[in-house]
Amino acid sequence: MPAQPAAAATSATTVSAILAGILSRHGPRQDELLPALHALQDSVGYIPPDQVPALAQHFNLSRAEVHGVITFYHYFRSAPPARCVVQICRAEACQSMGGDRLLAHAESVLGCSLHGHSADGAFALEPVYCLGLCASSPALTINEAVFARVTPARFDALIADVNQLQEAV
Repeated sequence: MPAQPAAAATSATTVSAILAGILSRHGPRQDELLPALHALQDSVGYIPPDQVPALAQHFNLSRAEVHGVITFYHYFRSAPPARCVVQICRAEACQSMGGDRLLAHAESVLGCSLHGHSADGAFALEPVYCLGLCASSPALTINEAVFARVTPARFDALIADVNQLQEAV
């Protein structure tokens, strides 16, 4: 499973340098904002709010416009992610094949509801709407690795694997 970026350990100075490098590859045209946001989040794990002014200046937008783009798209985060992000598909096909039961089980195991974090901050539970695996539902992702036909028992095994990997690090 892919690891999440070590965003929490990244200093503001380092993030500013990363953003400067990203902006040097993206012209000031406003249609370059989304690719730049994706690149920043891929690099540090989220879009730090203190970087919004630099983004706004580069793309000749207001801070409110940049903030609006960041908050409009569910993919973007404004805070560091948990070490492990679990996304459970909430589309109709997955729901009809046990997705609601899987979600209830995940909430119980992780100790949090959708859009929440486990008490230790290790896990975030998020919805995702259609992973394209309708014929193999229910589906979920764990740190962007995709899993299909996930039962509560398989969920437990996947989470145990994640915990084992995190203990080894």
